[in-house]
Amino acid sequence: MAQFIALARRNYADFPEAQFTKELLEAEAERARQLYIDGVFRQMWSRQDSPGAVILIEAGSIEDARAAIESLPLKKNGMLLVDSVIGLSPYRGFAPRG
Repeated sequence: MAQFIALARRNYADFPEAQFTKELLEAEAERARQLYIDGVFRQMWSRQDSPGAVILIEAGSIEDARAAIESLPLKKNGMLLVDSVIGLSPYRGFAPRG
């Protein structure tokens, strides 16, 4: 398994705030909770720069990570923009010395 960081934000260029209904946001949260329970979404944070999330994903490949994001209701409806899905590697500075 590998880890990935995804940067996602609401698509306000095509969808006004009013279209992000309570029901739709609850469905989004429910899907995110299920992905967390399944061990795919390891952590999530709300962004402070714009409505959206930063998601730490654990998956077998970047394609699997992207597929998990594609399963979110907002993404399916075109209401979620994903700016980046970045693969992560261990930080070499934490390797044993000597």
